[in-house]
Amino acid sequence: MAEWPFLIAPLCGVWNESTSLNISNIFYGIMFDAGSTGTRIHIYTFMQKSSEPPHLDNEIFESVKPGLSAYVDQPEQGAETVRGLLDMAKQTIPSTHWSSTPVVLKATAGLRLLPEQKAQALLSEVQELFEESPFLVPDECVSIMNGTYEGILAWVTINFLTGQLYDQNQRTVGILDLGGASTQITFLPQAENKSDFISIFLFSRHSIVKLISETTCFSYLGFGLKAARLAILGALGGKADESRMYRSSCLPPSLKAEWKFGGINYKYGGMAEEVTGFQSCYAEVLKVIREKLDQPAEIRSRTFYAFSYYYDRAVDTGMIDGDQGGIILVKDFEMKANKVCEALTETNTGSPFLCMDLTYITALLKEGFGFYDHTELQLKKKVNNIETSWTLGAAFHLIQSLRTAPE
Repeated sequence: MAEWPFLIAPLCGVWNESTSLNISNIFYGIMFDAGSTGTRIHIYTFMQKSSEPPHLDNEIFESVKPGLSAYVDQPEQGAETVRGLLDMAKQTIPSTHWSSTPVVLKATAGLRLLPEQKAQALLSEVQELFEESPFLVPDECVSIMNGTYEGILAWVTINFLTGQLYDQNQRTVGILDLGGASTQITFLPQAENKSDFISIFLFSRHSIVKLISETTCFSYLGFGLKAARLAILGALGGKADESRMYRSSCLPPSLKAEWKFGGINYKYGGMAEEVTGFQSCYAEVLKVIREKLDQPAEIRSRTFYAFSYYYDRAVDTGMIDGDQGGIILVKDFEMKANKVCEALTETNTGSPFLCMDLTYITALLKEGFGFYDHTELQLKKKVNNIETSWTLGAAFHLIQSLRTAPE
């Protein structure tokens, strides 16, 4: 069992209540999500009336690609990609609030996969950039975030946005997050099944009190979509060979291409002399997934929201609307994977990895986590016009930690 207050210091350092409330009842928070495929900024505007808890008034979101991990050997250039986003924050937030607005950057799986020294060099450059800014930069506010906390914070975000965070009947929803380098599944288990859990402290609906949610999160580094591509190709683990051609039956047979991920250039292609299609691709994917993930039985009867690459690949293949999202069944991913993989020999203007990605998502949901074919998934990029990101959960916890300490 890990106690959630462990996260308070790395998240925000020493920012007290008087700092945030002595100007007005409007205040701001800047959260950077440094993921494996891009860096995102979330600028949150909060409002507070009298003794009521703060509430979210607005979010401004922007992103840049590639992610910091792509600058593994050019840390200064990596920090420059953050500078433009930081300038946007200066244009958005009134100058009267700059000194009381904390700026936080949390790196996720992309930097977790890098050698510690190289990852730290990137973070140090960003830290220096933040310290040159007019914003509040407490100690340790630029760091790599544990995958479990990432999943818990995303769970807080989606349950807040859907109005179920403070449901007295605990009808919370679970979340499925598929990033580039890692994946998380998070849910609130039944009381009799609670074992490993993390205690979090948040605002109640009417007053600032302690709320403990015993939430289970499974986080798997190396099982994000892009890391899975490397694993399927046999290129994950060990020393990467940039001269080798990595092949898979999940790719168009005549394909020969190059792909850069994590600062390494990979040559990859199809298997012209081998059988291609969904079944052969699925067999390859199973070698990567089988018996390597947990399968909590109770998730099969839960409602789950899925985002990140679950959402993106569903949009790419016309399964859901790109703006509104939608509801699909687990078997819909399999049906679409079948269709795409069986057409590998045809001209395809989309991603050459589409068959592999859809097959991996299918296997991850069915063989990895143990979902049924008919399990419904809510695919959303935004809820109430707010990004479904762990950053909002982090911001709420940040506010709470600044105003009251757990008893």
